[in-house]
Amino acid sequence: MTTTHLPVAQSRTRAVYKNVTLWTFQGWIAMFFIAAGYAKLTEPMTNLITLMGWPAMAPENMVRGLGMVELVLALGVLAPLVSWRVGRPLLLTASAGLVVLESIMLVIHALSQDIGLAVVNLVLLGFTLSVFLGRRTA
Repeated sequence: MTTTHLPVAQSRTRAVYKNVTLWTFQGWIAMFFIAAGYAKLTEPMTNLITLMGWPAMAPENMVRGLGMVELVLALGVLAPLVSWRVGRPLLLTASAGLVVLESIMLVIHALSQDIGLAVVNLVLLGFTLSVFLGRRTA
């Protein structure tokens, strides 16, 4: 078996594309969860029930608390913008938390046969896992 070595320029180009892709995913994840968390914190429960359905089966404090958790985790995904040394561990912790949250919500939506929200959680899970695995070794 032979091994091939990429020229330095090709290796750097791949690293740049990977970094840009991961930052794009991080931005999308943060935008989604900032918006979702803000909505859960500020919208009346009747609107949330109409939009999502599941808040009808949960106490209001739990829905509001989940909104706060989503906001904190979304900001953690953006923490490396301030400092890579301090922000990277926060990013890894936040992305791991979001993977757990998205997995739970995927199961809840699938069991309640809400296919649209289950697919959204599946896509978010894919983005978040990519960020977690990509930044874990960076």
